[in-house]
Amino acid sequence: CLSHSCAVLSSAGPGRAQWTRWMEPHSAAGCLQLHFASCAFNGGTVLAIAEDFSIVASDTRLSEGFSIHTRDSPKCYKLTDKTIMEARLKMYKHSNNKAMTTGAIAPVLSMILYSRRFFPYFVYNIRGGRDEEGKGAVYSFDPLGSYQRGSFKAGGSASAMLQPLLDNQVGFKNMQNVEHVPPSLDRAMRLVTGVFISEAKRDVYTGDALRTCTVTRNTTREETVPLRKD
Repeated sequence: CLSHSCAVLSSAGPGRAQWTRWMEPHSAAGCLQLHFASCAFNGGTVLAIAEDFSIVASDTRLSEGFSIHTRDSPKCYKLTDKTIMEARLKMYKHSNNKAMTTGAIAPVLSMILYSRRFFPYFVYNIRGGRDEEGKGAVYSFDPLGSYQRGSFKAGGSASAMLQPLLDNQVGFKNMQNVEHVPPSLDRAMRLVTGVFISEAKRDVYTGDALRTCTVTRNTTREETVPLRKD
């Protein structure tokens, strides 16, 4: 996550490559029938907001069903000092003697996801950072690699509740007679913290702690805020 050309990658959604299979008796024949579940739903929520800064946030709970596997599994990953696919970024830097820009990382991640389209990674990625012009950017991806750039996005188990709030409070959609003033960094941080605290009370798959990565013109900062643990 970083200025000039920085970013953070967050992943959440209905599966983190957990594979399960089990055997159970077949009815009359007495033979065994194989059942295969391609992935497990591990929950979790991520979101990103960008203006002249970029904030990427996620909770730290990793669960399955009503069981919590771990309370400390952050979903935000730093890619470079200016964005956050470690191996691909290192290969690019060694080959070109410079770090990959925030805008260039989006199609690379898209190709990685699309290459697994017949047996996809069931995750929803959101990447936030600052581009070469210093503007904040948020890139959101579906599991097959299709992506788009915006200024805010929510993903994961609580996205259906968080996205409408972001549409209203950050995108000013369906807001009449209201001055559309972009949120300041302080207001955006309060909004992110507030929605996660509220969401942890309503979504059993979101909780334990909130990890935020903030990229401004001169600094990159990470913070952790406790959330509900039950």
